[in-house]
Amino acid sequence: MVVQLKNSMTSTTVVLALAAVFLTAAAESVAQDRQSVIVVVGAEGAPEYGVQFSEWADRWQSAANAGGADLKVIGRDDVSNDLQELMQQLSETSSIQTSEPLWLVLIGHGTFDSRVAQFNLRGKDLAAGDLAEKLAAAQRPIVVINCSSCSSPFINSLSGPGRVVISATKDGSEIQFSRFGGFLSEAIGGLEADIDRDGQTSVLEAWLFAARRTAEYYESEGRLATEHSLLDDSGDAKGTRFELFQGVRPKDSIKNKSELDGGVAKRWHLVRSELENSLTVEQRLERDRLEDELEQLRERKVKLTEEAYLDELEKLLVPLARIYAAAESPTP
Repeated sequence: MVVQLKNSMTSTTVVLALAAVFLTAAAESVAQDRQSVIVVVGAEGAPEYGVQFSEWADRWQSAANAGGADLKVIGRDDVSNDLQELMQQLSETSSIQTSEPLWLVLIGHGTFDSRVAQFNLRGKDLAAGDLAEKLAAAQRPIVVINCSSCSSPFINSLSGPGRVVISATKDGSEIQFSRFGGFLSEAIGGLEADIDRDGQTSVLEAWLFAARRTAEYYESEGRLATEHSLLDDSGDAKGTRFELFQGVRPKDSIKNKSELDGGVAKRWHLVRSELENSLTVEQRLERDRLEDELEQLRERKVKLTEEAYLDELEKLLVPLARIYAAAESPTP
């Protein structure tokens, strides 16, 4: 009887242990299919800046929670080495193999000595080159948003395929306090910046909103603008200014639209709409491919007869409609 009881307890223990393993594996699998957000609050420099940085970080935290993303905020606790903690977090999150982006948001001040651009942390600062080296082996898409002064050299270091890199400045010589990050934090989690009215705000839309609001701030104050944001997602390390866009598309006057950035950024959303969440990874990829072809068709429209254009248009719009119809009415 005692032996049977021991055997029963042993079996129960094994079952519970196996269950714990499977639950842990399942949790890890789910985590791999989620976006990750790392928000870094840099050295404040002065108390008034610290208050603003904290407010911006709070907005990013709310947006990450609304988007169901894994979130880590660095720079708010008593950790003595923020750089070490950041590098550890990047090692863990960038190595996850997933199609879901890792968002790195740098809120604070920056410096540039004509050679090295750095983001100011408590303790040792983060150099653009060191960040590029850390992310070189990333297994997932990356969004890096540097809201600090002197931030554009980060584009030169980090630009690459499958990445969106945003800076608050157009070059390293724009050294004044940057307000761009505040406007961006207002846009990313809401729908005020939803230009195309699809129920979600893309990285591109949030950037356009923030860049325009930044320009309007200096104009309304009668001050010379000391920051001009750039967005790079083509991998050419050049970046694009918001003035080249009308809505979410390049202006008609732009000759080489294919050379502008924004094609990747328009598809990534931290807080997705219900419809977007209903799409599978495969459906999103096919949707993106069709939309790319649709954009190319628009550029070729002037070279086609009306009949030929409408024929090609139908070939793209019908499968697009089928994707969304399938997402809205999934097979039981």
